[in-house]
Amino acid sequence: MNIKANLIWQALGEAPGEVLMESFFIGEQIMSNGTLPNYLQSAAPNPMGNRAPWYKNTAPSYAGIFLSVPFMAGMAGALMAGSIAAAVIGLFMGAMFCLVIYYVPAKLGMKTGMPLYVAASSTFGTHGGIAIPGLLMGIVQIFWHAFFTTSAAGFFMQAINRGGPIEELVKLPLYWVVCAVLGLSMALVGAVGIGLLGKLSSFLPIFPLLAIAIAAGANSKGLGGFSDAVVTTKGSLGPVNLAMFAALAATAGFFASAGVAGTDFGMNSRNEKDVALGGFVGITLAALVAGILAILAIAGAIGNDPKIAGMQGFDPFIAAINQSGGSMAKASSWVFVIACICPLGFCAFLAANAFSTMLPKIPRVPMTLVAGLIGVVLAATGKAMDLVGFFIMVGAAFGPIAGVMLADYVRHGGWPGPRKGINWAGYIAWAIGLLMGLLGPVSGGKLSYGLEPLMSFVVGFAAYLILAELGLEPETAEMPTKS
Repeated sequence: MNIKANLIWQALGEAPGEVLMESFFIGEQIMSNGTLPNYLQSAAPNPMGNRAPWYKNTAPSYAGIFLSVPFMAGMAGALMAGSIAAAVIGLFMGAMFCLVIYYVPAKLGMKTGMPLYVAASSTFGTHGGIAIPGLLMGIVQIFWHAFFTTSAAGFFMQAINRGGPIEELVKLPLYWVVCAVLGLSMALVGAVGIGLLGKLSSFLPIFPLLAIAIAAGANSKGLGGFSDAVVTTKGSLGPVNLAMFAALAATAGFFASAGVAGTDFGMNSRNEKDVALGGFVGITLAALVAGILAILAIAGAIGNDPKIAGMQGFDPFIAAINQSGGSMAKASSWVFVIACICPLGFCAFLAANAFSTMLPKIPRVPMTLVAGLIGVVLAATGKAMDLVGFFIMVGAAFGPIAGVMLADYVRHGGWPGPRKGINWAGYIAWAIGLLMGLLGPVSGGKLSYGLEPLMSFVVGFAAYLILAELGLEPETAEMPTKS
């Protein structure tokens, strides 16, 4: 999540010293004249003395991710496809799958002490790793910035009594101004004051948790009126209907990029117990708590006002939070505006950091502002409204990354080290998994089957094992030994 920035900075906030910062923020990732790019030559493992227990970094950081607006708003898409029970079942399946996506990258980070870019140099190669996951992660960060700008601006307009459907708000000059001010100002803070955002992110997620719990309670009277009539398969399969697959896809797609970034959490973990407990509490349990509260709040709101079922994107969630009206609803709107502050700064910063691997001579501050500006344009024009579509794309792109990293780990019994040049086994396996994850969108929904994130992971895993056995893995390169 991004989302990724939120979790990384909270994790890094627990590890003192400049060594860890320098080992992760590899802005000077230019190609060297030797075998390894500079980002690998300068990489140093995070010392054990800088690591902390799971309850001080991994668990609260990941929990903050699931308490963000995009994840909770994404649960509306599941409800639009079926019943409350099916949505909860799909959420549970998705939460468990998220733990699977996270575990091996986190374990790699714990054992090597290295961040994602370094760990992925085995699966994708010393030069190939710069594009995947490096450049790809940067592109995703810009879109996350756009989605957080959209949600923050939507709640801001609601807080000042100018709210409405996002598709209508984009026609208002005021909405464009709000998007620009929020998106660019937080990008600037991310460029020059990222440490402050890291500190704020350690406690700000508490307030969205309270707000969504209050909304779930306030809207509970409408649960009895919630109807499965929002889907054409009403009553056909009971709790096993489209909502189950929609919730699974939304949860896995939302978390996929943050799961791959589990390497950055693992490098802050002391042992496998920290990896396991941090993931279970911060990912599985947190996803269930935030997701169920969001499902109840939105379902209750639909029961009270069926028109909400016809809304798209962030609108059902915003309507659910503000349905009760009054001072409490307005306070909740401000809570969610404030909750978007840290992710906005983090996303722009990490987008710039990822792109600096390709353009290292461009200063990071201007690049951060450019990333923020692109996010603002996407938000202000309404392009960042399709949460479901975005989650599908992220799941399709990062599900196979997790799959091929797992296959590489299983094949070699650990991290074999960086591989020279481009690891074509990793690239081809990723592309096959990506295609499997995009069958639904590419076919216009004709080949959609609801398990795209899961299948892209499985197919990427299997394809890598086959391709590596065929000899498409290049030989490993020796890394400088650093303590």
